[in-house]
Amino acid sequence: MCGMTTMTFNELRKLKDSLPDGSMGRIAKELNLNIETVRNYFGGANYNQGESVGIHLEKGPNGGIVLIEDTTILDMAKEIIKKESNN
Repeated sequence: MCGMTTMTFNELRKLKDSLPDGSMGRIAKELNLNIETVRNYFGGANYNQGESVGIHLEKGPNGGIVLIEDTTILDMAKEIIKKESNN
């Protein structure tokens, strides 16, 4: 586990929307996860093919609050966005 963080659901979705095409697959491959599991991390709900990923959503303003127990996927997404912005 790489830490815990809290953010709004809208912030999480904005971060997801900032990822370049193919990033979900890249994260899934590097972490040996199903791509649907990575999508679920960013608010998806395909639990037939993907798994729950340790995020908890509490309804409220800005889409509610998301408590993320393991920031590994989040950290990878931020790193991808950082590298992309440096190009």
